[in-house]
Amino acid sequence: MRAPRFWQGPHLDWRAQALRPISKLYGWVAARHMGRIGSRLAVPVICIGNLTVGGTGKTPTVLALAQMLLAQGERVFILTRGFGGSRARGRNAAPIQVESWHTSAVVGDEPLLLAQVAPTIVATDRLAGARLAVARGASVILMDDGLQNSALVKDLTLAVVDGPMGFGNGLCLPAGPLRAPLTAQLPKVDAFVQIGPGRAGPDGADAAILAGKTVLRAQLVAGAASVRALQGRKLLAFAGIGRPQKFFDSLRACGLDIVGTREFADHHIYRDAEILQLQQQAQALGASLVTTTKDHARLGAPAYAQTLEVALDFGDGAAMTELLAQALGKGGPRDKS
Repeated sequence: MRAPRFWQGPHLDWRAQALRPISKLYGWVAARHMGRIGSRLAVPVICIGNLTVGGTGKTPTVLALAQMLLAQGERVFILTRGFGGSRARGRNAAPIQVESWHTSAVVGDEPLLLAQVAPTIVATDRLAGARLAVARGASVILMDDGLQNSALVKDLTLAVVDGPMGFGNGLCLPAGPLRAPLTAQLPKVDAFVQIGPGRAGPDGADAAILAGKTVLRAQLVAGAASVRALQGRKLLAFAGIGRPQKFFDSLRACGLDIVGTREFADHHIYRDAEILQLQQQAQALGASLVTTTKDHARLGAPAYAQTLEVALDFGDGAAMTELLAQALGKGGPRDKS
């Protein structure tokens, strides 16, 4: 789906007001699910989630943390639902480890990217998926998404927040972008990772501080090699992610010549006719096609479209290193429920 503009807030327009009763019901159900008691594993579980739907920068955060833990000698396994793939739609599907022959149609686009860095398990049943990871030698599990999932006890829960978007208008779906009320989510969060400038929502950063949470600042940095490969040419940019405009802004911030853009819904499955139309539009503009790494994976890594590679930068990373050490039992007690 594409996030409607009235979610952005901070003022509520008539659409948000009209959907508020449904929003309250949705939030109540989500809060009840979050209140359940999960199972503890023999290895630490680090959850990287978000309080809102789509477009926060969660996947780059997971990749950055996986690389940090791998550099420390940990046997990292990533646990994800694989949204957009057929496995995620099968409630009783057994968990599987992503292999080189899998496609986004089966496991989703994000798992294909995650599996390039660390072994990745796709599972709708998070507990079953986590147990498979442990059986295959995991010393730590990175739970991609799942802040609202109570199947597992987490040793560290990080909430990724897009700085400019924040918590939107502060309402739950469908009146706003929140997956559950802030009152239900904040107690589950150990620290916020705010990506980009801005506050973490309407009074969001203040709410985090009042709740005693650490707020880590980070930014997405474009890879120099991919920027060089795109320089000196006209570009038609397209994206089917939570916030396509964020991708377009990143391209322009790199000084690239964007002559046109096309937005698609998050996790959009491209039809042949759409691909042909994109190619024809690019040809008419004398431009090359550029898209996100997620879209590229969903398209089957075609030669006709290039990507802008990005990575998350925590600065000196000291605060994140300390949080990871505590979660691994190297910097304090691991008894967290």
